[in-house]
Amino acid sequence: MALIIGSLVVLACVLGGYSLHGGNLAVLWQPTEVLIIFGAAIGAFVIANPMHTIKEVFFGILRLLTGSPFNKAFYMDLLSLMYDMFDKSRKQGVMSIEEDIDNPESSQIFTRYPAVIKSQELLAFITDYMRIISSGNMAPHELEGLMDSEIDSRQHELEEPAHAVNKVADALPGLGIVAAVLGIVITMNFLSEGPERIGLSVAAALVGTFLGIFMGYGFVGPTSTALEHHAKYELKAYECAKAAIVATVSGQAPQMAIEFGRKALPTDKRPSFQELNDHVRSK
Repeated sequence: MALIIGSLVVLACVLGGYSLHGGNLAVLWQPTEVLIIFGAAIGAFVIANPMHTIKEVFFGILRLLTGSPFNKAFYMDLLSLMYDMFDKSRKQGVMSIEEDIDNPESSQIFTRYPAVIKSQELLAFITDYMRIISSGNMAPHELEGLMDSEIDSRQHELEEPAHAVNKVADALPGLGIVAAVLGIVITMNFLSEGPERIGLSVAAALVGTFLGIFMGYGFVGPTSTALEHHAKYELKAYECAKAAIVATVSGQAPQMAIEFGRKALPTDKRPSFQELNDHVRSK
């Protein structure tokens, strides 16, 4: 929703101001300039990025339109899941959760939290480290170091789409100049046809510069920033799970362990202590 509203505001202000100043909107419609600029931008994007990054950019933009799943409700489900695992492990022994972490899709614990199951990478992160805990005796600092290494790697993966889109935003003004130069080259053919024909051709060329700068700074650049913010919210889920797991390995009670996880969440999406406590009890 924010992406749609922001885009409408940008269009309304720029095109509205242009019209109020006496500009002719029809002049801005130059399909060939659009073809040159955006065709080249898409081609450069494909050249620069591996296929998995291209797919992640596509899915990332869809998430911007539909909303990020990593909200307060998701984080509360994540912490409730962690509490259930820690509580079962504390009461019945660490080996009691082996079946749950080996087959989370059929586990009575995990199936209560479908939103977490849908996030396959996060689910694998949780089950892998719970498996390590159940099968070994790793010291808390060793476990934390291993988790930090994986989170750093995951951060790089999550930020790749934002960086790829940002490169396109940086290139668009330059591609706008390319389109404008080509337009001026075409204008040279009309020098004998009078000032009106030359004026229209120069205007069309300048539209290319306008489109490159406008799209780069008005839409594509902000989209890359939005993708980066969404990546940070997903990364916070990993940091939350890490804090809770390290706390339970250090000997903290389940309720205190998820409190460590809660404190790792961003303040705008962090549930209060009472909200989380009520949610855990309801589950």
